[in-house]
Amino acid sequence: MKAYVAELIGTFALVFCGTGAIIIDQQFGGAVTHAGVAITFGLIVTSMIYSLGPISGAHLNPAVSIAFTIARRFPAKLLPGYIISQLTGALLASFVLKFLFPLNELLGATIPMGTEMQSFILELILSFFLMLVIINVSVGSKEQGMFAGTAIGAVVGLEAMFAGPVCGASMNPARSIAPAIVSGHLEHLWVYIIAPITGALLAVPVCNYLTIKIKTT
Repeated sequence: MKAYVAELIGTFALVFCGTGAIIIDQQFGGAVTHAGVAITFGLIVTSMIYSLGPISGAHLNPAVSIAFTIARRFPAKLLPGYIISQLTGALLASFVLKFLFPLNELLGATIPMGTEMQSFILELILSFFLMLVIINVSVGSKEQGMFAGTAIGAVVGLEAMFAGPVCGASMNPARSIAPAIVSGHLEHLWVYIIAPITGALLAVPVCNYLTIKIKTT
């Protein structure tokens, strides 16, 4: 139960700070800036990993939890509880932001700026890189270690920095589902559910291949 609560709190913080930065930037004349939004996402992910990683692993992302389960580095029996906790935390954050900023239309929802296929491919590749880093800096399913949080947060910030203006750089179904539901903009949501999960899953066999020990005779 502590792990579930940690995932709820961590995902709440991610969505509240990350999409909150987007909303504030929109409503206050670009005060946060695009770079500021990207940095906010990276920093909140880093902070939650260091603070909640020892408790739950700080997945904060259904795609990450699913990929860890497929990689057999996370117990399958815990997966439903993790996903429910992550979605609950994200939804609570979006409802709070709706209360604070009732006139904002999108509430930080991820919307393709080009075609859906363009955003799908971008999200898939971004999620692949993110999961590649997560698997290789984590122990089991726990993103721990002196530099794990920094590495993962840096990837999130980097990908949000360059791909955010095109696809939103979600890489996280919970981060996209919550503002989409609360704002009522569900039209492109399938992109931000399927692409991140697919990208994260593709990273698993690649990591397994890259980390196989070469036998010497």
